[in-house]
Amino acid sequence: MNQIKTGELIRQLRTASGLTQRELAERLSVSDKAVSKWECGNGSPDISLLSELAEVFGTDVQTLLAGELNRNEKEKGDMKRLNFYVCKECGNIITATGEASVTCCGSRLLPLEPKKAAEADMLKVEDMGGELFVTAGHEMKKEHYISFAAYVSDSSAMVFRQYPEWDMQVRLPLYRSGRLVWYCTKHGLFYQDLRPHRK
Repeated sequence: MNQIKTGELIRQLRTASGLTQRELAERLSVSDKAVSKWECGNGSPDISLLSELAEVFGTDVQTLLAGELNRNEKEKGDMKRLNFYVCKECGNIITATGEASVTCCGSRLLPLEPKKAAEADMLKVEDMGGELFVTAGHEMKKEHYISFAAYVSDSSAMVFRQYPEWDMQVRLPLYRSGRLVWYCTKHGLFYQDLRPHRK
């Protein structure tokens, strides 16, 4: 096992699964420091954890040991694994469905790690008879606002740019399932599973 390659693969799979280091650590009953150590290539998961780790990521032990996904493995999954990149300089929003080297304004961008929104921070979703109306009570000032919201399903993604001083509002065609993703300029990327609320 090449611990650097395996660590990078664990980081990639964890990010694609929408898990924080702490959430992954809790699933495996280890510390988040252990997960951080693996991802930095400064250690490897205990052999006894590999099958559980593979199960969390929907892969196999051989892939973890090899430290890389084969072509078929890379292409499996859905658009919910979409990576978002935001340039701190110009606010550019870039997405990638797989591993990518992304630069903007002369800096290399890393994929944002989505955090599951707490109940109090979730976007409000209403069924308006044929479409979904999405709003947020989030502050929308120049120094702190939601810069974009996105709807992501198994097969598609829609990104809606937002601006300071606007009310955060998005209208979507009526979907049965999917994920809402949004980016707060202060606190990062969040997501929630789409659950329409009837009026």
